[in-house]
Amino acid sequence: MCPTERLLDAAGHRRSPVTMPGYHQGRPPKNKGLRFPADPPTVEEIVAVMSATGNGADGARLRALIIVLWRAGLRISEALDLAETDLDRSRGAVVVRAGKGGRRREVGMDRWAWGQLTSYLEIRATLPVGALFCVIHGPTAGRRWEASAARKQLRRTAEMAGVRRRFAPHQLRHAHAVELAHEGVPLVVIQRQLGHCNLGVTSIYLQGIDSSEIIETVHSRPAPVISATSGLRAAR
Repeated sequence: MCPTERLLDAAGHRRSPVTMPGYHQGRPPKNKGLRFPADPPTVEEIVAVMSATGNGADGARLRALIIVLWRAGLRISEALDLAETDLDRSRGAVVVRAGKGGRRREVGMDRWAWGQLTSYLEIRATLPVGALFCVIHGPTAGRRWEASAARKQLRRTAEMAGVRRRFAPHQLRHAHAVELAHEGVPLVVIQRQLGHCNLGVTSIYLQGIDSSEIIETVHSRPAPVISATSGLRAAR
């Protein structure tokens, strides 16, 4: 096979050399060593991005992806690896067949989130069987949606929505963890939902809790309670 043929995809379009096997070998990623603080978007920002996705099939797919990342707390790779059969609406469960480290787990997703998926699932049912989040148009329809394309569409939509902060898939997962903590969900349940091996990793996700909330919570603690007799003895 000549080099030109190797750089054509299934639709006959020219492929970028970046997509070829071995291209990244020996090339350190641009974000190597960078550490981003836990900075989860607010509910208002997430809803604004969902509203900016538009009414087409591409918009419905992005809204569905946001829902799965935000309301089920999945990693972007886990979401894009989902098959249609991994959704169990009757139980409110999503099956992650190969999470980080190849571990399988089931996670929950709330009723509101399932309702938000309906429009995309109707579109998905008209396409070839395959990945839940797939290519919608052209000869490759039904194939897995690539993470790079999903990230690009999410970033552009956030800009259109006027969200003036970094808006990446993993931040939606952070938002999920922080919201569960606010709702009083036990830390061990959050750990299982996110698929973490230990609670230490889960606690990092909760660093997105605003410091003013911590101050207000501690400041409003009740005074220590002591018995009346203890007080009288101290007063002598």
